[in-house]
Amino acid sequence: MADDPLPPLLDAVLSVGTDLELRTTLQHIVDAAADLTGARYAALGTADPGQDGLIELRTPGTVPRTAVSLTVPIRVQDEEFGTLHLADKGKDPFTAEDEQLLHVLAAQAGIAIGNARLYEAARQRERWIEGAAAVTTALLGEGSAADALTTVAERARLLADASAGVILQPTEEGGMEIVTASTYDDPGDIVGTTIAPGSPVLDQLLGGEPVFIDDSATDPRMTTPVRHRFGPSMMLPLQADGQLIGTLALPRRRGDRPYTSVERLLATQFASQAALALVLADAQHSRELLAVFEDRDRIARDLHDLVVQRLFATGMMLESAQRRSGADDVHGTLGKAVDELQSTIQEVRTTIFALQQPPADAPTTFRGKVLRETAGAAALLGFAPSTQFAGAVESRVPERTAGHLLTALRRALASASRRSGVSRIEVTVDATATLPDGREGVRLTVYDDGEADDPGTGTTVTWQAPL
Repeated sequence: MADDPLPPLLDAVLSVGTDLELRTTLQHIVDAAADLTGARYAALGTADPGQDGLIELRTPGTVPRTAVSLTVPIRVQDEEFGTLHLADKGKDPFTAEDEQLLHVLAAQAGIAIGNARLYEAARQRERWIEGAAAVTTALLGEGSAADALTTVAERARLLADASAGVILQPTEEGGMEIVTASTYDDPGDIVGTTIAPGSPVLDQLLGGEPVFIDDSATDPRMTTPVRHRFGPSMMLPLQADGQLIGTLALPRRRGDRPYTSVERLLATQFASQAALALVLADAQHSRELLAVFEDRDRIARDLHDLVVQRLFATGMMLESAQRRSGADDVHGTLGKAVDELQSTIQEVRTTIFALQQPPADAPTTFRGKVLRETAGAAALLGFAPSTQFAGAVESRVPERTAGHLLTALRRALASASRRSGVSRIEVTVDATATLPDGREGVRLTVYDDGEADDPGTGTTVTWQAPL
């Protein structure tokens, strides 16, 4: 060491406080202690590794068995944080002056560690708050209940730096089952895993209590067949307004650092907020479903009015036909009446089919997808296009052909919406059509009564493809 120890000590004291990241701060302390005393080996061990999620930090190399060592405790406020170990000063032993310098360095290190802890806790809290806000935003958007649980599991896994994010829900048998999992790999073999009734941890989970585990593979409370993969774990209740939705489990890999007390607290708060967001999302979904049902009631009333009007008009035509004496006139009027009745029947069938579609899900059938396109066009047109189907469209139209037909339908409806004077659109999908070359095919016809080059004729768009 230099004759005057103050300049090196001042440099060492300043160096330990140059970074707010805890692990970097501790490494600065280890390096500064080695430089200050001339030791070839320095290490810092924490009294409670689980509190900060740290392992021992040291300078490169190993300490000789015969080396004389020097040990100095580090305290953060009134708490013992850990111990600084120095060894192997070469031929010279450690002196009282070395020990005194280390005590000064340890005091400054305690202040730096305290500041780094506060900074790290603030950063963690900010990340978890932002994560909870992102989950709430995602859950209150569009998506199914399964997607909502997956969103919670995946976001929590990333925030906790866990190996997996898992959602368990109660089963009818009294156990719990993994219904959703987010992992780095394929979670397929995890989903469906159950905690059988009688498991020591089950009473706590069903009671809405958090469970913290140091090592899932060896903890006797863990009984699932996948427990051998994981080490430290948190199992947190998803509970809001007394309603237990399930449990959020966040296991880390075997050998990973344990969860700190701060991480446990923040994850527990995240689970509570996520549970509330799930309840709100479910309530919003119920309100949207109610709105759909109310809209269906309106459609039913409109359908009733339409049917009554058409039937009344048809009756008037038939009555008129009875009063006419010309055979040709009677034949034409009756034919028109029959066509109108058939159109009315087709309209009723189509509307009833649309009302039978699950309101919360996108249509999966070809017929349902066609109806979705026409219903979407109604928002621009101000009226609903008439849609008719001929033949077994579900079984006869291949998926690839159906995709091309839907594209053609969108274009035709968009073109019709841009024409002036359109008050009626008729969409027909015919799976019994015969193409010009004689092959069986499907034909899409979209007619609108808007302005066209030939007045009074409207516009007809036709698309067809072989089956």
